Amino acid sequence: MKKNPVKAALAAGKPQVGTWLSFGDVFTARLMAHVGFPWLTVDLEHSPIDWQTASLMFAVIADAGCIPLARVPRGDHDLIKRVLDGGAMGIVVPMVNTVEEAKIAIAAAKYPPTGNRSIGGSIPALNFQAPTGEYYRKANDEILVVLQTESPQGVDNAEAIYSLPGVDAIFVGPNDLFWQMKSKDGTEPTPEEFEAMLQRILAAGKKTGTPVGIHLQTIAEVNQRISEGWQFLALQSELKMMVSKAQELVAALGQGFSNEDLVRY
Repeated sequence: MKKNPVKAALAAGKPQVGTWLSFGDVFTARLMAHVGFPWLTVDLEHSPIDWQTASLMFAVIADAGCIPLARVPRGDHDLIKRVLDGGAMGIVVPMVNTVEEAKIAIAAAKYPPTGNRSIGGSIPALNFQAPTGEYYRKANDEILVVLQTESPQGVDNAEAIYSLPGVDAIFVGPNDLFWQMKSKDGTEPTPEEFEAMLQRILAAGKKTGTPVGIHLQTIAEVNQRISEGWQFLALQSELKMMVSKAQELVAALGQGFSNEDLVRY
């Protein structure tokens, strides 16, 4: 059965920089899978991608030798089961604030006796280049489980969550974390307060031996965070890359308009 090199690299302390896929388009996914990123995450939380399209995207990504991950809308057993049975080789679970929420997500990604994932389906074995029976026996060792820390509550519970067996990596959604840090009157956290929160996450990851990562926009940011010890890093998205390059070209022509917030990630 095919190994998951991203999971192995993270466990060995090696940074892994990938990107997000927001287009529900198989052709785009196939092209991005050949760019050279070790992993690509199909975003089912904030993008209108249906189950069949997602499964086809997982297939073309895997066939290219890249690792297809899926961000589910929430840490629900049925949602996690569907993306894994559709061929995802790992999951990214948003808004994990408590130990109980983390345990539910981890269990959904693991076959018994470790978890409670239901046995069935033949599609995921194809992406691991394995007979179905072998996939059932070995999938627990190769599925990558990434939990997102996106709130002060999640940070308060970080060490307990990160210490759970089956957590392969932690990922910060900066936008959600920033907005969750706003006070009741809408006052935003200062840059210093936000950075202090990020450093708490990094410290918890180092203390528990769990790789942590974050979504970033520039190579300089990626290099800075790697030097600090962050490992699971997302650089922009295919949508951001396309729009940013188009804006650059239009600006060079001296026409059109530039809107930096047109695509945040």
